[in-house]
Amino acid sequence: MQTSLRSWLSHPRRMSWAAARDYLMIAAGCLLQALAIRLFLVPANLVNGGIAGIAQLINHYTGWPIGLMIFIGNVPLFLMGWRFLGGPRFALRTAFAVMAVSVFTDGLYFFLPKDGLTSDLVLNTLYGGVISGIGFGLVYLGRGTSGGSDILARILNHWKGISLSQSYLITDSLVMFAGGLVFSWENALYAIVMLYISGLTAEVTTEGSNVVRTAMIVTTRPQEIADLILHDMERGVTCLSGKGGFTGQARDVLYVVISRSEVNQLKTLVREADPKAFLVIGQAHEAIGEGFKKSNS
Repeated sequence: MQTSLRSWLSHPRRMSWAAARDYLMIAAGCLLQALAIRLFLVPANLVNGGIAGIAQLINHYTGWPIGLMIFIGNVPLFLMGWRFLGGPRFALRTAFAVMAVSVFTDGLYFFLPKDGLTSDLVLNTLYGGVISGIGFGLVYLGRGTSGGSDILARILNHWKGISLSQSYLITDSLVMFAGGLVFSWENALYAIVMLYISGLTAEVTTEGSNVVRTAMIVTTRPQEIADLILHDMERGVTCLSGKGGFTGQARDVLYVVISRSEVNQLKTLVREADPKAFLVIGQAHEAIGEGFKKSNS
């Protein structure tokens, strides 16, 4: 491990501006996570996920620093992440993130109000989830992890394709159960909602609002519909050749990618050109190319 890490560090082009930007993003994400812990989660007895949640429970009984417990608890998970999430690159970024979260969490203790900003459990749940989710998302954009169940969630996402929100729910179930035993089941239920909000916010932060709609149009008037889409909507159209499963007859199929706001316009154009057309509208997470997101962004 030491040899591969040394050779990776010695490469003259590794520490570029892109790498510096990634580390700044990771640091900002870790700061937001620490703010969420100190301002909303700890004051409201809302157990965070994974190692951070376990650290909260230990702190409740012993008073030991939460940040220090986060750091110690991440050592075995760090070794797992080295194997599954990219070796040296993962190691540097994750070690930096774990240290940043630990330092920020313990350091902010001396500067922030001990009772948080509000005693309202709902507000603490919402703001804690959103702020920590943005923090997780920024760390992901910096190609790092924050350790703890974050590592396990990334492994599940990378290995099995499980979404981040589902991964958090899977990896944090036992911690939520322990939080219910220590604090209250009401707090545990709110903590589960907080984690779900955090996972969704992390996904939005990493993927952006790039959700688009895809449409498959089976029609006997392909050229007429294609012309309307090209000229009225200024969207590209792909013409495919299909075959009816029941009749065995050839069918023309049009494939088009549009924004969410253009769905009704597409329906109207298709209905006017061919009332008997078969239209299926689906959802895609991202579109890269002409008319959508640039390939180099």
